[in-house]
Amino acid sequence: FSARGCGGVILPGQLSCMSWSQQPAHSSFGARPQQQYYGGSPSYGGYQSPPSQSLPPQGYQHSMPPGTVPQYQQPAPPPPVDPELMAWFKTVDSDGSGKISAIELQQALTNNNWSHFNAETCRLLIGMFDQNSDGNIDVYEFSALWKYIKDWRECFDRYDKSRTGFINTDELFAALQSFGYSLSMDFCKLCTRVFDRNSQNSMKLDDFIQCCTMLRSLSEGFKRLDTDMDGVVDVNYEQFLELALENTIN
Repeated sequence: FSARGCGGVILPGQLSCMSWSQQPAHSSFGARPQQQYYGGSPSYGGYQSPPSQSLPPQGYQHSMPPGTVPQYQQPAPPPPVDPELMAWFKTVDSDGSGKISAIELQQALTNNNWSHFNAETCRLLIGMFDQNSDGNIDVYEFSALWKYIKDWRECFDRYDKSRTGFINTDELFAALQSFGYSLSMDFCKLCTRVFDRNSQNSMKLDDFIQCCTMLRSLSEGFKRLDTDMDGVVDVNYEQFLELALENTIN
């Protein structure tokens, strides 16, 4: 089974109004590129996916010389939470559990037309920031998620050139190009059709977030298989299913 790459990937990190330092050259359809680029890798001023504090640690690193006795160190206190954000967290935490579920989050997040985020996007967001995998987020995880949503909203507004509160296919194409993807207009039309929940040939903010996050996840999975970075991978049937299931779970 042979698959061709999308030509770009949104890498993990944070954003404040999308700026990417590198973009891949466009390749002609059907041609095998010499080298595949997966988009830029901006710092906290551009979208790389969820903020770094939302990601789990990468594992224990053995850095002490042999024979050294580990010394206890007082753990650092958690970072302070903005009082206004803390008050908002308590409002969203309707059952007073000290945690926010996907259902509670859905009641707190609205699109530009004041409709609530769809349940699927809320579950996706909880999963991205839920460090202990209990299906909920605490106030610190909520703080990181709130920054992430704020950055996405700024990005969405930037590419909503028509100021309708929706992203149409042309605007999606422009956004994905700026993110470092090299994707066709036909593919963007497909994305719009798949994520259009209102039959308006456009996306709301929550759909836009879900679409871009899905593309990032699939592209990262493809990139792991594309060891020579040429935009083409050979996968067997089970590997293809694993890639699809990982994206569904994440």
